[in-house]
Amino acid sequence: MQPPRTPDHKAQDTPEQALPPIDFVAQGSYPIHNPDTSSQGKTWQAADFRLGAHHQLISLDGVEDIRSHSLALLQQAQRSLCIYSYDLDSWLYNHSSIQQACSSFLLASPKNTLRMLVHDTTTMTREGHVLLALCRRLSSRCSIRKVNLDYDHSDPHWLIVDDCGLLTRTVQHPYQGMVHYYNPARVLQNQRLFNAMWDVSLSDVNLRSMPL
Repeated sequence: MQPPRTPDHKAQDTPEQALPPIDFVAQGSYPIHNPDTSSQGKTWQAADFRLGAHHQLISLDGVEDIRSHSLALLQQAQRSLCIYSYDLDSWLYNHSSIQQACSSFLLASPKNTLRMLVHDTTTMTREGHVLLALCRRLSSRCSIRKVNLDYDHSDPHWLIVDDCGLLTRTVQHPYQGMVHYYNPARVLQNQRLFNAMWDVSLSDVNLRSMPL
């Protein structure tokens, strides 16, 4: 009878060959959209024009032009501010410089008012907005309402300041516009149209229930 054969360990003693690296190829990409906040920490510079003193029409071209002249108008307001916009453009109105200008204006006098007419509140209620937060804090002087589409009489975006300042932009070219620092007749025309739309505007429960 032959003795049992010992196990053959030769294969175990032979070094294993290095396996090639496994390349993992993703089947799809899932981009994450984050708002552009690159300018949020920077203080904007207001345009060097005086409300009520500059009579010439000024053409605006580009984001910086729109921002600087909007800020100049907001900082010089004395009685009333009216904003007509699709959704309170975040690139323009959702900034600390705008918030500070509007807050200072509202706190300067209990008679000062800021009224905003918008078409869509989805973005501001989902992502937050400095002017929406301001409305929650100073609701007796600051308010946002939705445009009643049955009485929507205008396409351009407006910023109306007191009885002489006006900045307008078009939907087709939002980064271009015109600004008047003194044009009472034109401002009166736009103000009457804004007031007519405000009188039939709609409240939005999402704005009222938004938590701070």
